[in-house]
Amino acid sequence: MYSIFKKEIANYFNAYTGFLAIALFLLITGLLCWIFPNTSILEAGYASMDSFFNLAPYVLMFLIPAIAMRSIAGEQADGTYELLLSRSISIQQLVVGKFLGASAIFILALIPTLLYPISLYFLANPVGNIDTGAIIGSYIGLLFLGLSYTAIAIFCSSLSKNSIVAFLLAVFACFFVYYAFDAISQFSSLLPYEQGIKRFGIQEHYLNISRGVLSAGDLLYFISLSLVFLVFTIGHLRRHYTPIRKTMLRYALVVLAVLIVNQPFVTRNLGRLDFTADKRFTLSDSSKELLKSLKKDIQVTVFLDGDLPNGFNRLKEASLDMLTNLRAFANVNISYNTIDPLEGSEQERQEFSNALVQRGLYPTNLSVKNEGGLSQKPIFPWAIIGDGKQEVAINLLQTKMGLPPEEVLNNSVQNLEYAFASAIKKLNAGSMPFIGFTEGHGEPSDLQLYDAMQSLASTGQVGRVNLDSMSYASLDQLSLLIIAKPQLPFSEADKYKIDYFVRRGGRLIWAIDPIDASLDHLRKMGSQPLVTQQLNLDDQLFTYGVRINYDLIADLNCGQIPVTVGQLSGQPQIELAPWYFFPILVPTSKAALVKNLDGIRTEFISSLDTLTSPGIKKEILLTSSPFSRLLTPPNQIGLDMIDEQPDPQKFKSKPIPVAVMLEGNFPYLYKDRPTPTGIAEPRDLNQLSKPAKMFVISDGDWLINAINQSDQSPFPLGWDRYTQQQFANKTLLSNLTDYLLYDESLIALRNREVKLRLLDQASLKTNKVFWQLTNVAAPILILLIIAFLQQLARKHRYAKRA
Repeated sequence: MYSIFKKEIANYFNAYTGFLAIALFLLITGLLCWIFPNTSILEAGYASMDSFFNLAPYVLMFLIPAIAMRSIAGEQADGTYELLLSRSISIQQLVVGKFLGASAIFILALIPTLLYPISLYFLANPVGNIDTGAIIGSYIGLLFLGLSYTAIAIFCSSLSKNSIVAFLLAVFACFFVYYAFDAISQFSSLLPYEQGIKRFGIQEHYLNISRGVLSAGDLLYFISLSLVFLVFTIGHLRRHYTPIRKTMLRYALVVLAVLIVNQPFVTRNLGRLDFTADKRFTLSDSSKELLKSLKKDIQVTVFLDGDLPNGFNRLKEASLDMLTNLRAFANVNISYNTIDPLEGSEQERQEFSNALVQRGLYPTNLSVKNEGGLSQKPIFPWAIIGDGKQEVAINLLQTKMGLPPEEVLNNSVQNLEYAFASAIKKLNAGSMPFIGFTEGHGEPSDLQLYDAMQSLASTGQVGRVNLDSMSYASLDQLSLLIIAKPQLPFSEADKYKIDYFVRRGGRLIWAIDPIDASLDHLRKMGSQPLVTQQLNLDDQLFTYGVRINYDLIADLNCGQIPVTVGQLSGQPQIELAPWYFFPILVPTSKAALVKNLDGIRTEFISSLDTLTSPGIKKEILLTSSPFSRLLTPPNQIGLDMIDEQPDPQKFKSKPIPVAVMLEGNFPYLYKDRPTPTGIAEPRDLNQLSKPAKMFVISDGDWLINAINQSDQSPFPLGWDRYTQQQFANKTLLSNLTDYLLYDESLIALRNREVKLRLLDQASLKTNKVFWQLTNVAAPILILLIIAFLQQLARKHRYAKRA
């Protein structure tokens, strides 16, 4: 067999045509990966080999058949096949020797491409910022793909004496086994069996390994596939010596064994190795447990497809990679597909986009260069996940002001496990938790809280609750109580029930305005004194460990409001001006709840302090900027303050705390105090002592959506109708409910770190042509030198000596 192996390699490289096939392979991959803009590594801007590993399967469909087309067909055509068998070499040894020889040639052809990651090493910013582990894992995937292609090509070579016919058969067979099963699975009648059909094709398994994740199940598939075609080759060559029934039985047994060992119930619990440096394809234990608890199949639609910018294309691929990762650990089938919302005619695109917006899936508008200049292109970075009974929308894009687009998209990639796990958790919840917004204390109307309530509908049952009429049984059914911008005092009976709710382990969100201030009032009157709101909650919050102060924060990092700056032809001239009392809170805490979160829009927010409370864990989540100041009663504020030039010395302070998370066994207000009037059946609150959680923020307006005055429709929560900007109020609310209602391990997924690996654009501007020539020409030049030296040595060896 070793002699066959050496002979196969020697025969291939004895002629220039063998080198020519490899040179053509290197030229095509070089042009695709380094020159052509649509597939160029340099144009993508990331220090990643994804472009090469995505293209390689299609290029190898031609190289490997070219390498193996004469393996057996050539021997039969030249009449040397029978001669080989006469040398006491079995057909099995012949086939395995040919297979190993062709595989070795394929591996040798890949070696020059190692120049690509070396180049990326020096092009990365900083130098060396590449994921070596992922590249090694991807090369391993490419190796197994090549071995499977080689086995297929060897089999096709045994079917004909004509090498060209063998080549064409091998190209078709490789393409069919790689791509056809994935295409067939998309037929509408076969969609229920989509995942099962895909598993027969190479593409499904290669894409898994090419990410840098080596799964024992994928490894078993490639070994099985190679074994099947080698057995087919041996059976075909022995057809004249073995009864057809015995050969067919052998075929059937091998195929049956391969089908059994590749079933999900066999491969699901096999090991997997994540080669990536930041282990981005390694799921947390909490995600694995969640996936094992699933009882229904899940369908996911990702609205990222079509002609996407490089960054969003990376987000799309990372989303699909995460879904593949989740599917590997799920006890049920997780199927997914992508949709391009901008596909079709102009009318179809508009109708589809409007339908998405109506479902709360708002686009991100990008400026795209075209022949006419710049145009706006909407992109929908959303996914919808459902189980046939309910659906949850997932925002894949985590925007943050002040960050470059590359970091925003990288943060979004980091957040994917949390985003999908959170949605799956909501789908998998056995009973929907009840979330109640208080009423009866001058709270905002349902229309003002519409988007806040609507966004929580996928988390639980959302409604209004009146503490005055709620029984203990009703409080026991309540999971989360939200006290949003009350304006009238709470009765002692209401506070007693809040104490009961907290003592039994309830979850609360306090959104309190201690100062009565309103922009509408300012527009009418021009100014407004700072008047405190007596809500009768100070003593209760003090008991829990928080004091909301009676003051207002003026912050230079703020929103804008329209103001009239003059008249032109009798028409008022309106411009946007900074309004210091609408602070934009940019999270600086490392807490997972607010990590990488964009700014939070607030109005007339106050400061708060935390107090010593034994056994209560406190964490400040939001603060003002360092450029802020406090105003306290009896001061007044007015719109004329817009014209004042801010004094930098007055707006210089430490960040002022405005929001805090508290956890633990809380004390209660009515300890050693008589039961208040209105409580017919008092409870022994001392006997209730379960850990509770509460979030306190000194602003009630962050939960209120603006209203379109033309048709009374609500704007999205966090939408600034003046600047046409979306803030992260809704995301914060979603994160809070996840943290308060579910275990902490879910929100901890937001701590995942994925290192951003970019190319050095400054180096590219000056040395782009050098790197392109190096990676396109150098591998071919090295190959030609080797070919020349090999041919020279061969001539010298066989030359007739005088």
